[in-house]
Amino acid sequence: MSHHLKDLTIELEEKAGTVAAMAEALGKAGVNIEGICGFVVGDKGVGHLLVADAAKARQALQSAGARVTSEQEVLVLEIEDKPGTLGKLTRKIADAGVSLNAVYLATKTRVVIGARDLQKARAAVGEGAASRQ
Repeated sequence: MSHHLKDLTIELEEKAGTVAAMAEALGKAGVNIEGICGFVVGDKGVGHLLVADAAKARQALQSAGARVTSEQEVLVLEIEDKPGTLGKLTRKIADAGVSLNAVYLATKTRVVIGARDLQKARAAVGEGAASRQ
């Protein structure tokens, strides 16, 4: 049975060990990280996590000192690992007038797409491109 993956936006202190503590807490809670990206903005770490159990992940993240600032449904699509693939996919979404709020790679050559109008983004990439997990 397919499960729905969620994207969590998180904030961490920008100091040594915060990412390790976050990842360890998720591991101890039995939460698999399906996709992740992170960067520093000003004096804080900001990241996106793709997980199956958002509630369990949220609890583990908070115990590690991370702040979950948002949770959203996202498209998770298998893509080819070759030049131009992401451009073609995101062009379809852009041509449908959809603005993206997250794009990052996940495990197993998948791309994660977050958008304010997720249904319109899903339609733009084709009905057969429903989230593949």
